[in-house]
Amino acid sequence: MTKTRSIFEEVGAEAPPPPAPVPARRPPSARRAISVWLMVLFALVAVMIAVGGVTRLTDSGLSITEWRPVTGALPPMDDATWTAEFDKYRATPQAGILNPHMTLAEFKSIYWWEWGHRQLGRLIGVVWALGFVWFLARRRIPVGWTPRLLGLGVLGGAQGAIGWWMVASGLTGEMTSVASYRLAIHLGLAFAILGLIAWYVLSLRREEADLLRARRQRNEGLMAWGTALIVVAFAQVVLGALVAGIDAGRAYPEWPLMAGQLVPPGAFDLRPAWRNFLDNPGLAQFNHRMVGYLLLLLIIIAFWRARASALASLRAAFAAVLHMGLLQVALGIATVLYAAPWQVALPHQIGAVALFTLIVRARFTALYPPAQRIARG
Repeated sequence: MTKTRSIFEEVGAEAPPPPAPVPARRPPSARRAISVWLMVLFALVAVMIAVGGVTRLTDSGLSITEWRPVTGALPPMDDATWTAEFDKYRATPQAGILNPHMTLAEFKSIYWWEWGHRQLGRLIGVVWALGFVWFLARRRIPVGWTPRLLGLGVLGGAQGAIGWWMVASGLTGEMTSVASYRLAIHLGLAFAILGLIAWYVLSLRREEADLLRARRQRNEGLMAWGTALIVVAFAQVVLGALVAGIDAGRAYPEWPLMAGQLVPPGAFDLRPAWRNFLDNPGLAQFNHRMVGYLLLLLIIIAFWRARASALASLRAAFAAVLHMGLLQVALGIATVLYAAPWQVALPHQIGAVALFTLIVRARFTALYPPAQRIARG
C-alpha cells in the first residue's frame, strides 16, 4: 500500500529517520550524601578509639569473657545474670591476681566500659550496613566506589574479630592484660580504617572532574613528605599501643631522660632479645619517645617546605599539622611526667587521632590542590 504524501512535502524528499532511542541514564551519584554518611562513620570510629583508650586505662577490657556479637548486645538485666557474669570474670587471671577482693559494684563499673566499647562496634557495623545497602539499592554509588565502600565493611568485620582475638589473649595462663602486640594490631587497624574514611570523605566532597583537573597541579615533593608523615605517624600509633599494653607509660615518669640517662637501664634484659621490643617497659617507652621526636622533626621540615608553595590551602594544611604535632608532643610529655593518668593519657590518644587525620588531609591537599582565586574582593 502506497503511503499518502503531504501536500507540503517536497517532491523527492526522503522521510525523516525515526528518532534514536534514548539510552537509560544512570541515576546521578550522591557524592555529598555518601560523604556525610562516611563522616558519621568517621566520628563513630574516633569515639570508638577514645572509649577503647578508657577501657584500656581502667583495665576494663577483660570484664566480658565471651564473644557474642548478637546476643551480647543486651547487658545483664537481673541480679542472677550479673552474678553469673561476675563469676566468669573472677575465673580469669586478672581477677585472681589483681582484683581478688573486687565487689560486684566495682565489677559493674568496668563491665559497662567494655560493654559500651563493644556496643559502639555494633553501632558502627549497623550504620555502615544501612548506608551501603541504601546507596547500592538506589544505584547512587559513583562508578568505581562500590568496592571501596564494601572494603570498609570488610575491614570493620575483621576489626571485630581481631578485637576478640586480642581479648582472648588475656583470659588464660597468668596474663593480667591483653597481649601488647595484639592490642597494637587492633589499634593500628582502627587508625587505618580512620585514615581511609578521611581520604574517601575528602575525595567525595569534590567532583571527579575537579579532582582530575587538580591532580595536574599536584605537588610531588609535598606528596612524598605527606606519605613519609603518614608512615611514621602510623608507626608511632603502633608503638603507643605497645606502651599502653604493658603500662610502660608509668615506668619512667621523667623527661627528657629516663632514670637519669638517655637509654633506660635494663632495656635489653629479656631473653630472647626480641621480647624487649614488646614486653620491656623501658625499651617500649624509649622507642615511643624516639619515634615521636623523629615525627616532629619530619613535620617541621614538611611545614618549612610547604611555606614555599604559592597555594595558601597547601601552606595552611601543613601548618595545621605542625600546630597539632607540637600540642601532641606536649601532651605526650605531660602523660609521662604524671605517670599516664587517664585524664592526660586520653587527650593524648585523641590528639593522635587529630594529628593522623590532619596528616592525611595535608597529603590529599598536595595531591589534589584546590583552585586558588588570585584576585580578592
